[in-house]
Amino acid sequence: MQRSVVDVVLVWLMNNKLIYIAGPTCIGKTSLSIEIAKRLETEIISCDSRQFYKELKIGTSPPSREQLKEINHHFIHNKSLLDEYSVGDYEEDAISTISNIFKNNNYIIIVGGSGLYADSVLYGIDEIPKVPIYIRNKLNIDFKTKGLVYLQKRLKELDPEYYKSVDLKNPNRLIRGIGVYEVSGKRISSLWTNTKKSREFKSIIILMKSNRDELYNRINLRVDEMIKNGLEEEVYLLKKFKGCNALNTVGYKEFFSYFDEELSREEAINKIKKNTRNYAKRQITWFKKYKNVIEYDIEDSTDNLLNKIYKNE
Repeated sequence: MQRSVVDVVLVWLMNNKLIYIAGPTCIGKTSLSIEIAKRLETEIISCDSRQFYKELKIGTSPPSREQLKEINHHFIHNKSLLDEYSVGDYEEDAISTISNIFKNNNYIIIVGGSGLYADSVLYGIDEIPKVPIYIRNKLNIDFKTKGLVYLQKRLKELDPEYYKSVDLKNPNRLIRGIGVYEVSGKRISSLWTNTKKSREFKSIIILMKSNRDELYNRINLRVDEMIKNGLEEEVYLLKKFKGCNALNTVGYKEFFSYFDEELSREEAINKIKKNTRNYAKRQITWFKKYKNVIEYDIEDSTDNLLNKIYKNE
């Protein structure tokens, strides 16, 4: 039977492969993504939501200048802390960039540990109303004057379903849930449809793994390296911006507590290591939901991984 033009176009489009390199922080995603991109002669899309910000040069461990010269990267230091930039904005920008790259290449690498941002590209996300700045400012004042418990109780009253799933220690997430309700009269939980959007590419997910001791050792070494490279000084220069959501981030919030004399310097550094380990655990839990992944142990070879990618086609 003769195929229609639509069928032919769809087959051609699905020759495009988006390879997502996932894994917990410090496991070596950047190096692997660059190696794979060089072998496939393609470009890299970052989905690390903190590497977007040009002010965060040390604490987010972005690719080095040398690495950025090796392969063309997108969404590295392309925004400022003062910019409003949502996961919905990123989805739109990333899909546009990906479409342009696919005009000249059948492969693209996407890499980063921000699972929600990766999902926005792989599957699409539900459209959630933006919270106007005047509402966010009001809720931030409530947080400063009435505390975290007040926001938690308020969210529980407005959206008990979202309350059960959100990180209750993250004031920005609580403010978002309350703000969406205030601006739209709808609960965030009622706006989740989990409907996958149509994509003009096939997704291949590489999940990097290592044993826990090795991962924790890498985390400790990276934190020590960031301290050596001037993380404390970087955070100090950003003190006036510490209310920004992007700075509610491991490595920054602990030093803010040190500067506010809530922690000693040693306590702050140890807490960065502990919180990074906890973040890695949450990432590992998130990645468990992915199906049909190609598992890649960090001791394995790039050649073996490429063979698995080709077989997956």
